[in-house]
Amino acid sequence: MSSLSLRRPTKQRLAIPRSLQGWLLPIALVVAWELLSRLGLVAPNLLPAPTTVLQTILTMARSGELLRHVGITLYRVVLGFGIGTLVATVLGALTGYSRTAHAYLDPLLQALRNIPSIAWVPLFILWLGIYESSKVTLIAVGVFFPVYLNLMSGIQGVDRKLVEVGKIYRLSQLQLVRRVFLPATLPAYLVGLRNGLGLGWMFVVAAELMGASQGLGYLLIDGQTTGRPAVIIASIVLFALLGKLTDSGLSAISQRLLYWQDSYGARG
Repeated sequence: MSSLSLRRPTKQRLAIPRSLQGWLLPIALVVAWELLSRLGLVAPNLLPAPTTVLQTILTMARSGELLRHVGITLYRVVLGFGIGTLVATVLGALTGYSRTAHAYLDPLLQALRNIPSIAWVPLFILWLGIYESSKVTLIAVGVFFPVYLNLMSGIQGVDRKLVEVGKIYRLSQLQLVRRVFLPATLPAYLVGLRNGLGLGWMFVVAAELMGASQGLGYLLIDGQTTGRPAVIIASIVLFALLGKLTDSGLSAISQRLLYWQDSYGARG
């Protein structure tokens, strides 16, 4: 009998595409949640079924209410993220590159970083009122610190030998930044942007508590005051989906910018 005939048939392994693997646990949790709701094991006035939450979202979407709330929340996050990132990039680059600037500015910024987000709310209301400017400023503050810290630490962590080699080759300051500091700092900076964006989504909730009449944060409060748990959970689900969507977009941009990295996480 040939060795080929003795060979055991190999088992066909069920291969789940990597892009779908992350969906398995959320889907399983939603199915379990729906089953528990239908079996009456969960009080609907405390935790409505996923189908009820979905129906609430669809009802708001048909009436146009959902688009209005999502649109204003997205506007606040994007504007706050842009302003916070711009200021953090300037100050992070300055304090990371210049020891003098670091000595003067960094202690103050590190002290401000430890102030809880909610502590800024009364001050911004006093200074800027309950209009858009106070909400966007609060989100920008949330975005600022992780971007600043990652960029400043990334610049300071650049290998000194690389800088010295650049100076040996008589690179100008601009060439040194473009050919040494920028590629060495970019991974940390992009991580800071993703952290900042995540905090921007957290701070928008606090911002929309400041007298907002529109937005997903307003929907949360409205659902609480009117006793509609489906609206509260629908708002939370939408926050999660929008946050994940924007983070995935930023992650895709990061991977494209860091195509040259032969890192462990980038392996196929």
